[in-house]
Amino acid sequence: MDISVYRPGELTAADRTAWTALQSKAHLNGSPELANPFLSPEFTLAVGRARRGTRIAVVREDGEPAAFFPFQRTAAGVGRAIGLGVSDCQGLVHRPDFTWDARQLLRACGLFVWEFDHLVQGQPPFEASASGSFPSPVMDVDRGYDVYLRELRAKSPKFTRTTLAKERRLGRDAGEVRYVHDERDPAALNTLTAWKSAQYRRTGRSDRFAHPWINELVQQLFHTRSEPFAGVLSVLYAGTRPIAAHFGLRTERVLACWFPAYDPAYAKYSPGLILHLRMAEAAAADGIAYLDLGRGQKEYKDSLKTRDIMVSEGWVTRRHPIAFGHRARRAPVRALRNVVLSRPALFEPADKILKRVGEIRSKG
Repeated sequence: MDISVYRPGELTAADRTAWTALQSKAHLNGSPELANPFLSPEFTLAVGRARRGTRIAVVREDGEPAAFFPFQRTAAGVGRAIGLGVSDCQGLVHRPDFTWDARQLLRACGLFVWEFDHLVQGQPPFEASASGSFPSPVMDVDRGYDVYLRELRAKSPKFTRTTLAKERRLGRDAGEVRYVHDERDPAALNTLTAWKSAQYRRTGRSDRFAHPWINELVQQLFHTRSEPFAGVLSVLYAGTRPIAAHFGLRTERVLACWFPAYDPAYAKYSPGLILHLRMAEAAAADGIAYLDLGRGQKEYKDSLKTRDIMVSEGWVTRRHPIAFGHRARRAPVRALRNVVLSRPALFEPADKILKRVGEIRSKG
């Protein structure tokens, strides 16, 4: 393999075009998940502006780009998937039938270890080092919203009927329900991030928006527009008041759901569910094949999904003390987290404790 490693600003326009072309054709080549916006050059470049150590390995065959591998690394050679912690899809974007040696790739990138937690399907050299695989629910809308809604009614008639009834009641109680699929007002984004921060604190979770680099990344992506990538802010209004919003990323065929939140004052109307149904309708009209709801077990995801795709977590390592040390530190934390999340008998008490901590934090 002919492998060159670049800083984000060094990537040529021709290479970016080739990268985008690989994603655009992915569904035709049997790898539709490679079209995920978290695997796009725009996402990597935005991370590169917000975080140091961002690099892109370009693998060439006969002088032409065959694969792109974005990653982050430390001076000590510890590598992580690009945007680890906020990225919901990771891996190597490649042409059909491309094969690679994972450790050879790491060596060329100056890495002793590469950590991932949302590895896309169809990457055997990386999957061989996975410690576990997990479902990532999706909403298929490639046959149109009417088909999706009809199948949702057949699968979950009570859920569908109740959600649509709540939307009608919301309109009667709070004013005309209005949906904007691609809201460009920065004030609406600020409202969303404030809601999301409050939700994190209320439920005892770590507030992602307390990290300046995540704020910077989201702001950058909100203003990013290219063909076919965009940051999309969707807002549900009751009258003139925003009551639910979502910020995600899209490519030609995939809308990656990322940061949803709503005004708790309207919780009884389930505005988040109404918002997701409106998003599905608008995405279908826009030619999107599916909405990726992201890894993580949530009741609303189970209600809305049509199927699951699988993502993996783990480490690719070379034989080196740095690799062994990094994995030794990280593996127990990941293992404990996964055990708690996968077992209701453990998750429910832990979730209650976190929420109680959140209540105390909010009152303080």
